[in-house]
Amino acid sequence: MKIIVQKFGGTSLAAPEAREQALRKIGQAKQKDLMPVVVVSAMGRNGAPYATDTLKNLVAMEGTPTSQKNLDLLLSCGEIISAVVVSDLLEASGHPAVALTGWQAGIVTDDHFGEADILSIEKEKLLGYLEQGIIPVVTGFQGINARQEITTLGRGGSDTTAVALGAALKAECVEIYTDVNGIMTADPRVVPQACMLDEIHYDEIFQMADQGAKVIHPRAVEIARQNGVTLRIRNTMSDHPGTLICARHQTFNTAYTTQREELLTAITQKDGLTRVVLVSQGDAATESLFFDDLATSGISIDMINFSTDRKAFVIDNSGVSRFHQLMESRPFTCELFPEVSKVTLIGNRMTGIPGVMATVMRALTDQGIPLLQSSDSHATISCLVPSPEAHRAVQALHQSFGLDRRKSNS
Repeated sequence: MKIIVQKFGGTSLAAPEAREQALRKIGQAKQKDLMPVVVVSAMGRNGAPYATDTLKNLVAMEGTPTSQKNLDLLLSCGEIISAVVVSDLLEASGHPAVALTGWQAGIVTDDHFGEADILSIEKEKLLGYLEQGIIPVVTGFQGINARQEITTLGRGGSDTTAVALGAALKAECVEIYTDVNGIMTADPRVVPQACMLDEIHYDEIFQMADQGAKVIHPRAVEIARQNGVTLRIRNTMSDHPGTLICARHQTFNTAYTTQREELLTAITQKDGLTRVVLVSQGDAATESLFFDDLATSGISIDMINFSTDRKAFVIDNSGVSRFHQLMESRPFTCELFPEVSKVTLIGNRMTGIPGVMATVMRALTDQGIPLLQSSDSHATISCLVPSPEAHRAVQALHQSFGLDRRKSNS
């Protein structure tokens, strides 16, 4: 039995015509002699009656704080509604189906309400349904802990559910259905010339997701990479083949790899950041304790640039107020620069190729965009720029590296 996991996001289920297309995708899988396991998100986005944020607002409007445990129980309702609706539609169209909650599907998690990790998947019940020709429609985003309490998996949790099920069931592929044809070289709302990517490596899509591209959750990519699960991002409303995510390395000849315009895969943008510059007072022990306190307070630092007399890094805007509290009575001179954005170039092929940073500098300088700070890894170069200039920076870099000329099947 060949199994395929098909995950449908909230926009894929929000309207009757979208749900009809989702049913068609499930039917097409069966026609290819694949047995589908369907994973569903809550219908729609914030404002839709059963969307996750709408359910959360029901409690927020009352003004009385609720426990995260109770909140998880409430938020699980959105996916349950989706599972029942999709299961009934499949039954009505002649496909035997059953709606299952996360715990009924065997998903066991830890006790971290609101951001639980999957510990195990007891797959026997799912396999039993599949052997009978019954399509399981599983609620994404949720599981159950050892005390039989409902837990949720955090943002992107339905992606995580789908990939974890794909790994446990040794699925041929996990298809993530959304409202775009696949993964592009940049956000098309920022770069109209952005091109579709036919295939991308796990490392690159992980970096894209981690650096601001809302295509798939990084945790889901990590599970796929660890278990060798093949992923495909597809459009519910289209028959476009989408973007394949896998460990397969494309083969390039030497002439190809040294062409500057082919070095990158994509460019992403992350907003809502603040740059911090600390001027050292020479007390290494005090500085070390301060950074320990940052970690204890849950403030993550990024784009780290340390020297003997100066410490520069970036924090998320959500941590600025806590940062100010920690700075009280500290023997540091500190400057905060709000409204900065991180623009990241992603590509496994950049490693060891000279001239990449020179191209970055030239592209930004030609447009008069200040480069406030930079950082890099084996597959990324990140540039910190003023937020009002971020879109122009993405556009300039996209053009300078020839991503708008990249060939694809789109």
